[in-house]
Amino acid sequence: MEGETLSGQATVGETGRVLVTLAALVIVVAGMRAAEAILTPFLISVFIAVIAAPPMFHLRRRGLPSSVAMSVVLAGILVIGFLLITLVGKSANDLISRLPEYQARLREYTDGVAAVLGRWGMEVSSDTFGQLMDPGKVLGLFAKTLSGLGGVLTNAVLIIFTVVFLLLEAWDFPEKLRSALKDPEHNWPRFQAFSRDLQRYLAIKAMVSLVTAALVAVPLIWIGLDYVALWAVLMFFLNFIPNIGPIIAAVPATLLALVQLGPIPAVAVAGVYLAVNTLMGNIVEPRFMGRSLGLSTLVVFLSLVFWGWVLGPIGMLLSVPLTMAAKIGLASNEDTRGLAVLLGPGTPDKQEL
Repeated sequence: MEGETLSGQATVGETGRVLVTLAALVIVVAGMRAAEAILTPFLISVFIAVIAAPPMFHLRRRGLPSSVAMSVVLAGILVIGFLLITLVGKSANDLISRLPEYQARLREYTDGVAAVLGRWGMEVSSDTFGQLMDPGKVLGLFAKTLSGLGGVLTNAVLIIFTVVFLLLEAWDFPEKLRSALKDPEHNWPRFQAFSRDLQRYLAIKAMVSLVTAALVAVPLIWIGLDYVALWAVLMFFLNFIPNIGPIIAAVPATLLALVQLGPIPAVAVAGVYLAVNTLMGNIVEPRFMGRSLGLSTLVVFLSLVFWGWVLGPIGMLLSVPLTMAAKIGLASNEDTRGLAVLLGPGTPDKQEL
């Protein structure tokens, strides 16, 4: 009897801990959503600093002083940021200003499709069909995302300053952390593994995304599509979202090709995205990345929805890097490797964790 009582108390205690953990998680998520305006620039700064730190350390190992190495890396970041603002800013503003015109043309296409269906004996109200199959809504959603990106660009100064302080801290942070750990001999290798895998993931993903964007941009220039720089930048960022991201990047470019150039060029644009994504996503990237740095399609979709809800449009772009960072952190600890396996693609023996 006494044993059953103790067992019941243990069960209740375990249930209480789970409920407390869930409640704490809800509070943390609510706080993150409330602090979106501050949290989003900070997360962007962290990822920029993580990508910029290895080149900075490399320059220091080559003999450059710390201040010079950081100045060179920051100069590169500023040049890239300036090019993004210059190339994309004007195209984004022009596209948003012409959005009603494009939506009206797309509406003509949907009315034409409804008329063709009517001639085939499938009577569909043009208004009903337009509400259910309105491609103009896609461009409207894309314009809203561009507005969110513009809001981030207004915080460019804050992001740059945050990156500077993060890189300054990067020189001494490993030793500080090692001194702060209770069991450095046991926990320090975990941190090193987490840091190494996260930097490797972001570096490989950034290079693959850059090549993917270039491979998309060249055919689009040849086809004659407007705002190619905008589509290339969009492809670069959305390529961080495997499987789903390239599809999302292809939709607005294909719709613009439809209203600007006609159905055949639109099919050609869609074919360009399909061919490049098949080559880079299914052949090139897995060879460099490996399955251990992958996520299951379901996890990608859920992270896209969750981080988009918490942080807005920018959260959708950061969703996979944030989830990937969590997976790498879980995989670096023996006690949580099982959770990392659940987040990855395929079975444990194929993930090579």
